[in-house]
Amino acid sequence: MINRAPRYFLRDDRGNFSVMFALTLVPVLGLIGMGVDYSRTAKYKAVLDAIADSASLAAVTPAMLNSPDSVSVSTATTLFNAQSSTITGLGTITVGVTPVDNGLQRTVTVTYATTSKTLFGGFIGMSTVPISGKSAATASVAPNIDFYLMLDDSPSMAIPATSAGIATMIASTSSQPSSAQSCAFACHEGDANTPSFPSIDNYQIARNLGVTLRMDLVTQAVSNLMSTAQSTATVTNATYRAAIYTFDTGFNNITNGIASLSTAQAKANANISLYEVAYQNQNNDTFTDWTDNITAMNQAMPNPGSGTNQKGDTPQEVLLIVTDGVEDQTVSGSRVQSLMNPSYCTTIKNRGIRIAVLYTQYLPLPSNAWYTQYIAPFQPNIGPNLQSCASPGLYTMVSTDGDISGAMVSLFNTALATAHLTQ
Repeated sequence: MINRAPRYFLRDDRGNFSVMFALTLVPVLGLIGMGVDYSRTAKYKAVLDAIADSASLAAVTPAMLNSPDSVSVSTATTLFNAQSSTITGLGTITVGVTPVDNGLQRTVTVTYATTSKTLFGGFIGMSTVPISGKSAATASVAPNIDFYLMLDDSPSMAIPATSAGIATMIASTSSQPSSAQSCAFACHEGDANTPSFPSIDNYQIARNLGVTLRMDLVTQAVSNLMSTAQSTATVTNATYRAAIYTFDTGFNNITNGIASLSTAQAKANANISLYEVAYQNQNNDTFTDWTDNITAMNQAMPNPGSGTNQKGDTPQEVLLIVTDGVEDQTVSGSRVQSLMNPSYCTTIKNRGIRIAVLYTQYLPLPSNAWYTQYIAPFQPNIGPNLQSCASPGLYTMVSTDGDISGAMVSLFNTALATAHLTQ
């Protein structure tokens, strides 16, 4: 019996479970601990990712986009550090903020790296778990833009702005000699003492009757545009300025170059006026020298920039032309009326300056012999010709009874929208 005892002991396996449990307890606890630590680490990362998102977004707000890169970096860094410092259980946090500017666009990337202290990692020799993440935010700043307005103030812009006004002028001038009736729509003479017809002054007749002329609406439209631009600048946090010129036989600087919107508005109200003609055949009746004036306009505009607030950058530029589209000049001693040459517009657009064109429609006058002979052959092409002068999407036409002010504001808004697309 005594000799059998060792064999019984060796064959008895009833206590093996306790031994096996003891042997597997450590790795089992390690696995459970790893699960707990992984869950804690995932929660830490989710919180840190959210903070990084907040920091990158804070770095591309409108105020930040109008500030140097260093301000975006400082803002994002400060925000991340302030919010992450409230989290316990993390090691030292390293944060990096990288801004990249591309024209009007800024991208800010926030990266971070730290460690999470483990609760059970000691079982497997891992006291910390690394955590890292990245967040990037991109936004575009509204560009600074200088607007150049080139307004046709030649006598043909004296046509009444409404059908009723045209009817009033025709009725009020029907007794004039036939040569004067050709200007029944109130165009030319501003001096009552004309050599041919001393008592005839259609421009003054229009004023006496209170007839609103196209030039009056253009002047009001410019003033309204300046108000709209000021309101828009407040919303976009961009800087807009304006330079206003009129053109006829010469190139007239209304604002004395680029000016603030408020200054441009005041000078437009005070100084824009129709080019009055003292008598028939003055200057051979040619008052719209497009060739010389568009050349002068091109020379008046400096090379445009990208419109950012970065050091050394300059505003974008938009040229707004308002005209009825007919050039009227003296060539080799003779009067020549023709389409405006759009090649000058191409020269300007090739410099990176966008052109907006508001065509105040040149109305057909089939009862007028001069119109029938010299204008009618190309009148249908005036609009398409001006459209070819304009940049894509920046052309519109207004006829009698049309809203010149609304059309001008619409071109302005389109110019702002397309400014983002060009960068």
